[in-house]
Amino acid sequence: MGRILVGTCSWADPMLVRSGWYPPGRRGPEGRLRYYASRFPVVEVDSTYYALPRERNSQLWVERTPEGFVFDVKAFSLLTGHPTRSGVMPDGVPADAGDPGVLDEVWGRFVAGIRPLAAGGRLGCVLFQFPPWFRPGARAERFLEGVARRGEGWPLAVEFRDPGWWREGQAEATRALLAGYGMSAVGVDMARTLPSSVPPVTYVTSPRLSVVRFHGRSASWGRGSKEERFRYAYGGGELAEWVPRLRALGERTERVHVLFNNCCGDAAVRAAETMERLLGASRPCVGQGV
Repeated sequence: MGRILVGTCSWADPMLVRSGWYPPGRRGPEGRLRYYASRFPVVEVDSTYYALPRERNSQLWVERTPEGFVFDVKAFSLLTGHPTRSGVMPDGVPADAGDPGVLDEVWGRFVAGIRPLAAGGRLGCVLFQFPPWFRPGARAERFLEGVARRGEGWPLAVEFRDPGWWREGQAEATRALLAGYGMSAVGVDMARTLPSSVPPVTYVTSPRLSVVRFHGRSASWGRGSKEERFRYAYGGGELAEWVPRLRALGERTERVHVLFNNCCGDAAVRAAETMERLLGASRPCVGQGV
């Protein structure tokens, strides 16, 4: 049985900091991470989507977390075809995701920024979250091929925001595509009645890792403010229905990462705590890094 690690998609979200979950004296950058890592064994780094990671920050994260704690690092926006402001690009490098040379340069800088995590045994995976307009087809498959080539040797996980990748008639081809590159398919929980709803499928495409991200079930998904999209408190019953699925994933992969992205106040950490209880997850945080 693989180990199931439960955590959240941020440890520094301003609303979480203001919620009171962090005790007094543990609300600065170092105190927050050390406290979070005493409660959960995995966390997602969201900031690397908005700006390229810095090697110094990655080294500090290694120093401030115990052995066995891991970070899932979200890929920089340009690497997933999202709009990217020129102001966050390295000097002289255009924000052109269609230029292979630019992608090579940015990927190289991204890897340099997270290398301390890998060297310190703290890197869980690099998460490629593709936009809703990244749809099945030859163009998308060529892009994925480029990701696999540039990311060879790194643990890669892929989340699609277009539901067409996992619909009947396409799902098996998607599974085979990701498995061929050794990429982990990311399962999601979200509102299930919207046109943009991704079905809650859990395909195993890598024997090393499966990832499930819980976005909340807000009907404002895809519109409204960030707070409206992610304001959702999971009930125990909603989480309990996932327990058999997560355990089944654990029987087929070395590790399962369960990450809560309903980052509004303390909703994500409370849901993660509940899920840990439901799974009977053990603490303190010990386990295998990458």
